[in-house]
Amino acid sequence: MSWFESFILGLVQGLTEFLPISSSAHLRLTAAFADWKDPGAAFTAITQIGTETAVLIYFRKDIARIVSAWARSLFDREMRSDHDARMGWLVIIGSIPIGVLGVTLKDQIEGPFRNLQLIATTLIVMGIVLGVADRLAARDEDGGKHRAVRDRKTLAELSVRDGLIYGVCQAMALIPGVSRSGATISGGLLMGYTREAAARYSFLLAIPAVLASGVFELRDAGEGHVSWGPTVFATVVAFFVGYAVIAWFMRFITTKSFMPFVIYRILLGILIFVLVGAGVLDPKAAADAG
Repeated sequence: MSWFESFILGLVQGLTEFLPISSSAHLRLTAAFADWKDPGAAFTAITQIGTETAVLIYFRKDIARIVSAWARSLFDREMRSDHDARMGWLVIIGSIPIGVLGVTLKDQIEGPFRNLQLIATTLIVMGIVLGVADRLAARDEDGGKHRAVRDRKTLAELSVRDGLIYGVCQAMALIPGVSRSGATISGGLLMGYTREAAARYSFLLAIPAVLASGVFELRDAGEGHVSWGPTVFATVVAFFVGYAVIAWFMRFITTKSFMPFVIYRILLGILIFVLVGAGVLDPKAAADAG
């Protein structure tokens, strides 16, 4: 992998990690469209450490408060009813599904799941799901001629059941094209949470899974055509770009809907199917990353 490739892929990772459009799919598609080798699941996981570091810094006050309360709850029973302490436990519980499935499906994640036709399918299907979830949220928030405005849940109302459902939604993102934020935000909206609450918990929930995945894949870094230098460079680029995207996205969702992302996902999925059907793209294009 050249330094130019690593810069572009780091830029793509930072731009797409927090938006509900799937960073892993876009890394895969960038390589296919540019006729580069697929950077591979290991490269994707390691560069995500950069974007998750951006999450740690952006949400540093929330994270410090949650970790502190959670640690105290280990020895103080009364602290276990504290919202921040509960949030710590719920993040741990919600991380279990992706941990189990990530190890179980490792071979599929690095192989069959990276097929472009599968990616196109997940882009479209999850785009429709996000669109439905967003429409339901908008209906509750805006009300209507014959419908009163309905209050949506905040993170203070997050339960163990909902935390596990969030976790299952996050695990779906092991398939490129689903999108970690897209799946968890959709799940949150369908469960009745506000856009801001769904996005905030999505980002917090991703921290243990992404960091663990990145560390786990460190042993595969430098193998094949992807060397350590470009991987680290791409990770640094992803960090700076990712931080800017988080700041923008958290402001965006307070007043805007997710429909632009829904339309983009569906159109991109259709484009991939057209290009594959026309023989312009091989569904396994650039898949011999090694």
